[in-house]
Amino acid sequence: MQFSESWLRSFVNPEKVSTDALSHRLTMAGLEVEEVGPVAPPFEKIVVARVLATERHPNADRLNVCQVDAGTGETLQIVCGAPNVKPGILVPCALVGAVLPPSEPGGKPFEIKVGKLRGVDSYGMLCSARELKLSEDHEGLLILPEDAPVGQNIRQYLDLDDQVFVIKLTPNKADCLSIHGVAREVAALTGAALQVPAMTPVAVTLDETLPVKVSAPDLCGRFSGRVIRGVNARAATPAWMVQRLERSGQRSISALVDISNYVMLELGRPSHVFDLDKIHGGLDVRWGRKGEQIKLLNGNTIEVDEQVGVIADDKEIESLAGIMGGDSTAVTLDTANIYLEAAFWWPQSIQGRARRYNFSTDAGHRFERGVDFATTVEHIERITALILDICGGQAGPVDDHVVNLPERKPVRMRVARAERVLGIELSAAEIADVFQRLQLAFTREQGDDGEVFVVTPPSYRFDIEIEEDLIEEVARIYGFERIPARPPVAESEMRPTDEARRSQHVVRHAVAARDYQEVINFAFVEDKWERDFAANDNPIRLLNPIASQLAVMRSTLIGGLLDKVRYNLNRKAGRVRLFEVGRVFHRDGSVADGGLTVAGYRQPMMVAGIAYGPAFEEQWGVATRPVDFFDVKGDVESLFHPRVARFEPVSHPALHPGRAARVLVDGKPVGVVGELHPRWLQEYELAQAPVLFELELQSLREVGLPAYSEISKFPAVVRDLAVVVKQSARAQDLLDAMRAALDQAGFGRFCQSLVLFDEFRPKANAAASSSIGVDEKSLAFRVTLQDTGSTLQDETVDSAVRCMVDALVAAFQARLRG
Repeated sequence: MQFSESWLRSFVNPEKVSTDALSHRLTMAGLEVEEVGPVAPPFEKIVVARVLATERHPNADRLNVCQVDAGTGETLQIVCGAPNVKPGILVPCALVGAVLPPSEPGGKPFEIKVGKLRGVDSYGMLCSARELKLSEDHEGLLILPEDAPVGQNIRQYLDLDDQVFVIKLTPNKADCLSIHGVAREVAALTGAALQVPAMTPVAVTLDETLPVKVSAPDLCGRFSGRVIRGVNARAATPAWMVQRLERSGQRSISALVDISNYVMLELGRPSHVFDLDKIHGGLDVRWGRKGEQIKLLNGNTIEVDEQVGVIADDKEIESLAGIMGGDSTAVTLDTANIYLEAAFWWPQSIQGRARRYNFSTDAGHRFERGVDFATTVEHIERITALILDICGGQAGPVDDHVVNLPERKPVRMRVARAERVLGIELSAAEIADVFQRLQLAFTREQGDDGEVFVVTPPSYRFDIEIEEDLIEEVARIYGFERIPARPPVAESEMRPTDEARRSQHVVRHAVAARDYQEVINFAFVEDKWERDFAANDNPIRLLNPIASQLAVMRSTLIGGLLDKVRYNLNRKAGRVRLFEVGRVFHRDGSVADGGLTVAGYRQPMMVAGIAYGPAFEEQWGVATRPVDFFDVKGDVESLFHPRVARFEPVSHPALHPGRAARVLVDGKPVGVVGELHPRWLQEYELAQAPVLFELELQSLREVGLPAYSEISKFPAVVRDLAVVVKQSARAQDLLDAMRAALDQAGFGRFCQSLVLFDEFRPKANAAASSSIGVDEKSLAFRVTLQDTGSTLQDETVDSAVRCMVDALVAAFQARLRG
């Protein structure tokens, strides 16, 4: 929200409050002032001057020699190259010795001296708006109104010492998206009187209305309009209005458009002016229909559907409701008859509609936050008065359709509750004073906790719905600076910790310790990512996405991580290792509403990581090789320590069919690990396959309690066991069979370790001369046996090894190698 201080002070003028103090008060009241700056940079000795005569320069076709009256008592000769210079106009004139702002940022100020242009003396310079840094217009001189006093300082005449405020508003403060709204706040903060422009009904000289039907009460709650005939659309917008618009960041277009924009900034009321002669029949306010199209004022042709509100006539759509008018009924300089409209659009019917078409408008920005529904008629009178005053014409009666207005439910605020929240003592009189200054109607009654204020929110305050909203209003107007900063008073209590669980923070540190860097991605992702990496053809869609491509909720973290890998690779990063801890979203009808749950949706926390490029940073001690499945599998195993994770083959849409595994802990699947599918390597333009994992955070947090185990003082026995099995046999199945055999034979307590340390597969051309068949492989296991009570005897060790071999022979038709 941008506006000039002089415009604000025309509504409310706290004379003893300086610009800096006003800025500070607004910021402390929740209306953050981002910037305050002068309308124009410093300059001096520039005055209003009249061009008395011009003649062509004798030595240059594009220059004129002008005789100028600058109020100095003598006529000045000034050479000027502006195309619009002519006798009789009033323009800014920089006298000799004047200092103009630098032409470029960081440049030096420009001093005017007596000069000679193509042999003709020049005693000053006639200025454009760009040379004074008032705008970027450099097509000619800045022509001033005829009543400008010759010789007056231009800063004084144009009020160039005025200040421009830029305010950053939070979404709940829609009532301050106007000069009137900000002035209400200033009046409440300072106690100065608020002066609102007169909205006296204009004289009605026409007995004509336009037929209007509101077919969608859930779209439009109130629709007001009037016919005005005989306007002069070519009339010049008054200089004071152009000045206020420009200092609010709006450029002047035409008188009718300027008046509509002016009242929007002044009162917060977006309105629309239709060319009456281009409307076919009457207007129907309704929801759009699939297949309908409209060409908007910005030149875009869009297609609407049943989710978008429109204003249509008997032939076509004329306007996108509450957002932008259509090109077919736009006013032009030839417009003579108009239809003026002001309406209340339900915020939820406007929210997100402009964004789905990739643009935004000032009207949509206001309507989706809530605009006063009680003053449409008064604001039409204000706009009409300005139109008749500037453009002339005859006005018909206001046609007001009230169909569905919001109900303003009273909000209760307990004085005791306000004191507890704010941490200060508040008297009922102080609270009453705050509500009176804010023009909030209230009553007082006694409740169980003491005195209670019952406030009825006004029609322009859509942000007052619960008790905390009123407490916030009390704090703002009472003054945050008056609330002392006190340390909290609380008992210092040592609470027990659950040693069997670790926190999310500890898990994140554990992943980072494995050489991964954390990233944070949006929870909403591209629809394509869900199809590619989760085979999800029916993702959870957003009703109001922040961007068209981020339209669905993620069910996996893989897409975001892969996107960040590509981002880094595009910036010449050769080795990328990233992880994310975040929530994913699945449909689940068994989930009910709760404090942290939403009915029908399961939202588990996941931990995912991705590794791309070399396994290690380049160094002399380790040969460079790409990261592989077993590197990341080792990372996953370390994250679960001291719990033991198991791995079994899995089919996953994002992972390589033969290089992916499901992760199981205590027999329960908790995630996946594997290499990216070759299809996605080509699709996402990756030179080599990254390896990734995705695990449930809850499973990583459960580490269990530490358990004591006795350390044996007797020597351990190590035996190697090499067996030949079919290539389809899984090593984990062999390990499980051997451990089960040891337990069944009573040797399980002696087994300290059982690991696979070698695998051998013969080459196809060497299989004939080898004892291992072409469809066979050799697996070598190392078993460590140790007793805590005595030294193991050879017979015991041999029996343990024999029972393992017998189990492998029986289950897998294995044979000892060699």
